[in-house]
This record gives sequence, C-alpha cells and structure tokens, in this order.
Amino acid sequence: MTNTHRPSAAEHPRLKRLLELDARWSAKWNVAKQSGGLRNLFRFLAHSADSWFMIPVMGLVWLAGDGLWKWRMLVMFLAVCITALTAVGLKRLIGRSRPAGDWGLIYRSTDPHSFPSGHAARMAMLAILTLALGPWWLCVLFFLWAPLVMYARVAMGVHYLSDVAGGAVLGVAFGIAFVLIL
Repeated sequence: MTNTHRPSAAEHPRLKRLLELDARWSAKWNVAKQSGGLRNLFRFLAHSADSWFMIPVMGLVWLAGDGLWKWRMLVMFLAVCITALTAVGLKRLIGRSRPAGDWGLIYRSTDPHSFPSGHAARMAMLAILTLALGPWWLCVLFFLWAPLVMYARVAMGVHYLSDVAGGAVLGVAFGIAFVLIL
C-alpha cells in the first residue's frame, strides 16, 4: 500500500515560505515592545475599531440623529454584525494563530485566531459602505482611518500583514455587496 498523505496547506513548501516571509515583514513593523508616543498612537488606533467601541458610538449617533442618521446607523450596525460574524467564522475555520506577543491579551484570549483580521474587514467594509450612505466627510474619515487601523494591528503585533490584507479584501467584498443591496 502506498502512502497517499497529502501535505496540509501549512505543510506545503511554497505556502510555508510565504508565511515565513509574511511573519518576517510583519515583525519589522512591530512596535509593541517599544515605548513612547508612536507606540501609544498605534495602541489607540488598534483599539479604535473595536466593536465594543464602535457599536455604542453608533447607538449614540442613532439616538441623537434625525431619520437619515438613524437609517445610516442601522445599516452600518447590521453590516458590522454580518461582517464580524463572517470574519469570526472564517478565523475559526482557517485557525491561523496570532503572532506571538504580549500586547492585546484581550484579543489573544477571546479570539486566538488571526486570519482574516476582523478589524480590517470592518473598516474596509465601512469605507466602501459610506460611499453609498454618505455624507462625504464620513466617507473620507473611514478611507483615512481604515488603513491606519490596519497598520496599527500589525504594528502592535496582533496580526500579520496577510491577515489585514485578507480582512481588507473581505471587507471590500462585503461593502460592495451591501451597497448593491441598498
């Protein structure tokens, strides 16, 4: 009988080399162990797209806003929830561990998987969605904020570059889908 073992994706030589390259590039961006203002800025940005922060802000805008703002926040809330559930499901299915590190223990304990980045997916989706929802300044805000959050997630060592790239692709796809549904 012959051995028909096929290598898993992680065992495949080319993929293994790509993952090693991804880890090296991501490590070069890491500032989590440094001290000072840059680290603090990235720390703030890495947290700024947390669901536990964004959803209450959406709720406050919904409470204070007129009919159009209530509609925008409802659409954004539903889109954030659907995108987050999809990202979490994919993370569990793919099972890639986060980069080693000490920063972001809340993420490491509640969500130990890194691909795709839910933060990157959420921010890319909101940037695309606000193209349709408006107003223009909110769209500009998300298009500026999204890459900063993605960079910060790598800089603080809770994601690899490929995690945020995969999350961004997922977010753009979901953003386009939500715009088409509207």
